Amino acid sequence: MTDLPHYQLYIDGAFCEGARAQRQQTENPATGEAWASFACAAPADVERAVTAARRALDDPKWRDLSQTARGKLLYRLADLVERHAQELGRLETTDSGKLLAETASQTAYVADYYRYYAGLADKIEGAVLPIDKPDMHVFTKPLPIGVVAAVVPWNAQMFLTATKLGPALAAGCTVVLKASEVAPVPMLEFARLIHEAGFPPGVVSVITGDAKGCAIPLTSHPDVDRIAFTGGPDTARHVIRNSAENFAVTTLELGGKSPILVFEDADLDGAANALIAGNFGASGQSCVAGSRGLVQRSIFEALVAKITEKAQGIVVGDPLDGGSHMGPLCTRAQVELIGRTLSEAQAQGATLRFGGAPLDRPGNYMAPTLVDCPSPEIATLHTEMFGPVMSLLPFDTEEEAIALANDSLYGLGSGVFTQNLARAHRVSGRLRAGICWVNTYRAISPIAPFGGFGDSGYGREAGMEAIKDYTRTRTTWISTSAEPMANPFVMR
Repeated sequence: MTDLPHYQLYIDGAFCEGARAQRQQTENPATGEAWASFACAAPADVERAVTAARRALDDPKWRDLSQTARGKLLYRLADLVERHAQELGRLETTDSGKLLAETASQTAYVADYYRYYAGLADKIEGAVLPIDKPDMHVFTKPLPIGVVAAVVPWNAQMFLTATKLGPALAAGCTVVLKASEVAPVPMLEFARLIHEAGFPPGVVSVITGDAKGCAIPLTSHPDVDRIAFTGGPDTARHVIRNSAENFAVTTLELGGKSPILVFEDADLDGAANALIAGNFGASGQSCVAGSRGLVQRSIFEALVAKITEKAQGIVVGDPLDGGSHMGPLCTRAQVELIGRTLSEAQAQGATLRFGGAPLDRPGNYMAPTLVDCPSPEIATLHTEMFGPVMSLLPFDTEEEAIALANDSLYGLGSGVFTQNLARAHRVSGRLRAGICWVNTYRAISPIAPFGGFGDSGYGREAGMEAIKDYTRTRTTWISTSAEPMANPFVMR
């Protein structure tokens, strides 16, 4: 372990070792070998980080900083992220297995999220209220909600951090960021950019560790005012229970089983590319993976043939290699879950059109897989596997397609492919999903709210809407009357 790169916690403006001596290794999914070690935070470290965040919230260096000055700090952070995008992307690729082509470009684009919230920082405004009492001047002022616990997973972590950190800092909050114990290195390197940007000590801390030592003490801490969590529904239920101890407000982004509906008038080439992007892009390790393809029966075989032809050209290989289209899965557990789910699906009558097995090489590589599902009960249509598994199910009518699409506990993303504008509006308006892409898929923007319904969580990240989640409103009443209060027993 001593030969591996050695990463520390970032608490109260300084890098430090954890309160316990325990360290953990992180593995390169492309090789299965350990490549770095990081400190495992203990409850005492969480206490230090939250205490620092609470102190920083009330420190004039942050509390009295103008909204414009907060925006300038975010602009500085954006420039640093953009400047180090290739380096951060390489670390994320090594730690999680995602393609460098995607991690580097996504990190560069993430800089625009910080710029977006930098620009919004001095647009957070209150209002003077025209109330029905002429001798009262009443106004509102949005205030920072307080200390934020931001919990991010290993996939798309630079993006998912920006959607939390950007609005939180623009609103004047302080943040304790808990990185995934599976692939934490990019977040610990990102902490250096936070430091370099000049945020006061305690405004942002970055900690790593497991649930017992880190996540549970953080999400149940009495000084945490808001929790922004991205992960799975089962963990989220624990987070909600923890937050109930101190009434912390929560935002939850929990993934899903997003449907892509392809109607018979759709452009088949575009639909095939969208299904490939939604299932094999990022090796299927995306919360908005379009893993339920619903295809009108009249074009089902034609679309399967087109997808099969395109899939033959997919190169599964080293994620650092520019010629690769798919890298490994982040963990061996994902490979095993896919294997079990595919076996269950086949026992239910599903057919593998291609793929279905791990690749015979070091690392967590999985072949792109297409499952032909004869009925809606097939396991691959309901289990979030976080891997390159596309499941296709035929439908006959528009009503049937909508019913099948909504037959899920999840409700994050969705897609509709049709050349009929009326149908596009009609169908997208009835899908129970927080996001709907029409004739495209997997597009994001700092301006567009991101979030879902049902077991995909609640609250919105990105867009102006997210700012509201990190503020709370104070209403101030000022009497302009020259007369004193008359009757103290009657409400005015």
